[in-house]
Amino acid sequence: MANYPTRDEQPPYPGRPSHSGATPPRAERARRVADTLRQQITSGVYAHGRLPDERELGHALGATRNVVREALALLSDEGLIIRRRGIGTRIVTAKYGHGLERLTGLAETLVDHGTVTNEVRAARIVSQAPKAITDRLRLPEGSGAVYLERLRSLDGRPLSVDSTWLAPDIGRPLLDRDLAHRDVFDLIEETTGHRLGSAEVTVHAVTAEPDTARLLEIAAGAALFAIDRLTCLADGRPVDAETLRVRADRFALQALVHRGPVPPRT
Repeated sequence: MANYPTRDEQPPYPGRPSHSGATPPRAERARRVADTLRQQITSGVYAHGRLPDERELGHALGATRNVVREALALLSDEGLIIRRRGIGTRIVTAKYGHGLERLTGLAETLVDHGTVTNEVRAARIVSQAPKAITDRLRLPEGSGAVYLERLRSLDGRPLSVDSTWLAPDIGRPLLDRDLAHRDVFDLIEETTGHRLGSAEVTVHAVTAEPDTARLLEIAAGAALFAIDRLTCLADGRPVDAETLRVRADRFALQALVHRGPVPPRT
């Protein structure tokens, strides 16, 4: 039988010994505290941009000052905070949340956080798209497609490199539109007169190769989210196949998910 804690026997805080008497290694406790602080930073708990001092954090998290200090060092190594003697701990890279429950463009998602602009690096018709693209878009083999590549920035700071393939009848009208200041999703709906319906999304953890690192102004080998997204019109037709390489130090993927019926055990 499982041994659940009673009302008077709650699970320990990250920095406190467990009820078994075994204290986890300090590195493990520091990791747990760092995870908690990262979640708080991402959710906007420290919207003013500064963290409390080590003593206050330790009290709030049930951790010793040494554990808190190691946790802050981990977050500093991630580039999320910066620590200065006499100044304290400051959040240097805000993480912006992108919900996965709803199909939205980047500018729609970040409307309350600043201005999204796009450097259009490529916008052209490709007479014969790669087979992998025609397969995804359900186009005849050897069909053409429209290719877009944009470097996307928030308030002038690079955030992502987006590579987009569009079905030719969907993409051609977009070449005459304002790709520097508008979301592709908005433009598709505007030019076709049809609503987008759904998207298949896959997220990979990757590291930045030198060219992407240069564009995003980060170190080669830094962590990125690679988001593969296939977007369909409301009738189910796929029209937009894209890969987004997003700075993981500035972005967090969020979702509200519900537990459905549990299948019966066999």
